[in-house]
Amino acid sequence: MVCFDMKKDKLQTLLKLETINRYTSCLNCRQELPQTYKKTVNHVSSIINEAILFNTDNSEKRRYLSAIWKELTASAVSQSIVNSIIDCIHSPGYIHNLELFKIIKAHSIEESPYNNCYQILYDNICLVKSHTEALLNSKGQMIGTSGKLKIIDFEIETEDDVQNQYPIDNKDDVEVIRDNSQTYLEALINLEKSLQSFDGKDECYAEIISILKWAYQPDRIYICEHKKSSGGELVIDEKAQWQDTSVFSSTNDISLQNKPIREIFTSFANQLLKGKLVWKNLTEVSLDEQAFFQARGTVSTLLVPITLKGDFIGFIGLEYSLISKAWQSPEVNFLQAIAGVISLAYKNLLTEKSLRKDIKKCQKTNSELKDEVNRRTLELHQEIAKHQCIQKELEESLSLQKTTLETTTDGILLVDSKGCITGYNHKFVEMWGIPQRLITSGKYAQVLEFVSNQLKKPDEFFTSASQLESYPNNEIYDWIEFKDGRIFERYSQPQYIGSEIVGRVWSFRDISERFKAEAKIQHQANHDLLTNLPNRMQFYQRLLESLIKASQSRSKLAVCFLDLDRFKTINETLGHKIGDKLLQSVAQRLHRGLRSCDIIARWGGDEFTLLLSQIKDTQDAARIAEEILRILKPAFLIDNHVLHVSASIGIAVYLKHGKDGETLIKNADAALNRAKSQGRNNYQIYNSTINSQASELLSLENSLHYALERDELKLYYQPQVDITTGEIQKFEALLRWQHPQYGLISPSKFIPIAEETGLIVPISEWVLETACAQTKDWQKITGNQPVKVAVNLSPRQFQQPDLVETVRRILAQTQLSPQYLELEITESAAMQNVDFSTKILTQLYDMGVSISIDDFGTGYCSFNYLKQFPIHCLKIDRSFVKDLTNDTNDAAIVTAMIALAHGLNFSVVAEGVETEEQRNLLRILECESMQGNLFSAAVCHREATELLLKSKSRLMNESVLAA
Repeated sequence: MVCFDMKKDKLQTLLKLETINRYTSCLNCRQELPQTYKKTVNHVSSIINEAILFNTDNSEKRRYLSAIWKELTASAVSQSIVNSIIDCIHSPGYIHNLELFKIIKAHSIEESPYNNCYQILYDNICLVKSHTEALLNSKGQMIGTSGKLKIIDFEIETEDDVQNQYPIDNKDDVEVIRDNSQTYLEALINLEKSLQSFDGKDECYAEIISILKWAYQPDRIYICEHKKSSGGELVIDEKAQWQDTSVFSSTNDISLQNKPIREIFTSFANQLLKGKLVWKNLTEVSLDEQAFFQARGTVSTLLVPITLKGDFIGFIGLEYSLISKAWQSPEVNFLQAIAGVISLAYKNLLTEKSLRKDIKKCQKTNSELKDEVNRRTLELHQEIAKHQCIQKELEESLSLQKTTLETTTDGILLVDSKGCITGYNHKFVEMWGIPQRLITSGKYAQVLEFVSNQLKKPDEFFTSASQLESYPNNEIYDWIEFKDGRIFERYSQPQYIGSEIVGRVWSFRDISERFKAEAKIQHQANHDLLTNLPNRMQFYQRLLESLIKASQSRSKLAVCFLDLDRFKTINETLGHKIGDKLLQSVAQRLHRGLRSCDIIARWGGDEFTLLLSQIKDTQDAARIAEEILRILKPAFLIDNHVLHVSASIGIAVYLKHGKDGETLIKNADAALNRAKSQGRNNYQIYNSTINSQASELLSLENSLHYALERDELKLYYQPQVDITTGEIQKFEALLRWQHPQYGLISPSKFIPIAEETGLIVPISEWVLETACAQTKDWQKITGNQPVKVAVNLSPRQFQQPDLVETVRRILAQTQLSPQYLELEITESAAMQNVDFSTKILTQLYDMGVSISIDDFGTGYCSFNYLKQFPIHCLKIDRSFVKDLTNDTNDAAIVTAMIALAHGLNFSVVAEGVETEEQRNLLRILECESMQGNLFSAAVCHREATELLLKSKSRLMNESVLAA
């Protein structure tokens, strides 16, 4: 088919040939079928008044035709439906219909009524009135046409009509056409031979071009394929080209290579890509195309598309530069045939490539298949070997399981779902003592009945076993107790094969010894290992239980805290071994002396707690406490040591002194502290004032941490004077605390707190430094009659490893000579570690510092050790001086102390001298010095300075007087 807008003169030669051929055919048909023709004319006449409906798509191809079409044209509707609606137009109206369709497509008119002559049966011509309108979509775009063909009249076309309508200018034209057809046929034959070895290379295309050049003699001929650019656009791939160099100059050599098809052929690219032949003269293309063709020197061109299975793959181009070529039908047909042959060769090439690819793929697949077969064969052999290995391992595993079953310490029993014994080990038979005949019978019910007779609670055993019938998935893990005291741990779980339960496995383990061990551990966890009394945790648990009962019955109970007096001294003096035995003896004596309903526990160290149930009132608890003190009064004989021990007891009663265990224990402990502060060896019942005192002590402890930095600590000085002359020989530095809330606090209150918290170390260092500095100031005042100072060392300070260095450093800082410093220690502090004490006292002695033993006669100082210590002075405790003039025993003791001191070459100072009688008696007993309120109480440093100056002044006056 040619383009719809080509001019009539271009079709002239083609129409001549087609008309001649058709006319000859029609004449033959008329001669052969005159009767049929007449019938057809009559039949067409009968339907002349019927309309033929149709519609087309956008490219004028039929999409619908009514059935009358077949009656008119003898062409089946199904065959005509894909062709153009103007294919049957009589030749003179062909061009007109093409132009009209173009106008409709351009939306120049919406509907076009016009008359046409249609070619119908046996070359008859039918006059048809056509009504055609454009079909538009919602966007106003044309998607086709629709209309109807109304038959107006028809006539028989004669040979004269044909010759009149298509006159042939001369008869030589026909001969030329027929000669050219022979040339084209030869070219087609040569082309088919050439394409037998077609491989898609440029040389093949060049050979095709040489054949076409010979047949058509164009000025330029080329064959192009298409390819896609990187942007996905179709571009021209020129495979081969030839041009007549005598016609085209070098300026015309403009290549098509890699140029976009739609950019070069803007007006007919779509037609070419759809596989339609394009025949164009220079005047029939767009301005851009005219410029391109003019540059190439082209006047007319014919583009024949090459398609494969309806897909555009390329085209053949013929160009003429001197004439507007008028193409004849055979020329076009042969070109299309050549395009078809090239397409077929291209298809064969693709098929051959695909076939080679498939062959290679098949060869690869075959090779892979062989490899796979070999691999699978190898795997099969490996699987067989593996299976044999597994079989061997399975046999070994079964043997190992059997051996394991027999060597395990657990008794194992296997029972199937039908209640038959399927397996057991000898340990099971041994543990239960089952007769061999019974176990080999395999009757589980009889074995179960036999073993249940040995149990302490057989009913529970049967109940748990019977529940498994209703719940076969359950597991059992518990322990069962025998009548003979043995205990077995029992474990049972279902036996599965896949997801199906096929039986049950029972496991028994003798845990009698473990049970006893656990019971022992449990007992030890709740009892004190030394005394075998309940420990603190057990006592607290029993207290909670008793409180619940007391609350329910509205009864009373008491909690007592008991602490052994001075047990620490016994422990440190005689050793922990003696101390532990004493604690055991005390626990036994207390346990025997209490009621059966009472509970005694060791709280820790030398502390015991008592839970007194079934008491009527507080007096009941007090009477029990008195009984406890009485029980402890007799001496304890421990490893040839006769030991006397007393106790302090604190009592708190439910619900008077607390509603819960924690409160009762806290208040009983507070009452115990009160008993200790009251001199020990007594009991105290809790009252609210105890807590206030405890709160005061806690407040004092908190404040003591800041006393030094707040400058609340003060030093007072009490003079030691010559008992005969009254001359001040030294001052004892005594610590006082001026509390902002509680005022001046006695050392007996805060010194124990400082000792317990460790604050005594920095405080004592401050005391030593302050006393030395003050003494140095006094020496500057008195001149040639220097004074000494005595400073107490606390037990904790005395145990400090850097004590000697601290003393040396303070003396250096204050520039006080060591001979004017005296350090006082108690007997108890010196006896804590005799070797250590000897070492420290010797170092101080060598430094020049004096050493005195304070509170002599109240401790446990051994005379053997006393003579080893480098001591300068003994201070007789005020408790012996107090009744010196009234008690002959005290006088005898003081006399012995003074004689002992003089015998060891020690000086003696008597503390607490309050009366002239005491002074006179001490002077008679040859005591050198005294300290007490008779001369002066402890005073601040200012008053002490005044005393010192008066003493020196009086001494000077007496000396002058004596002179």
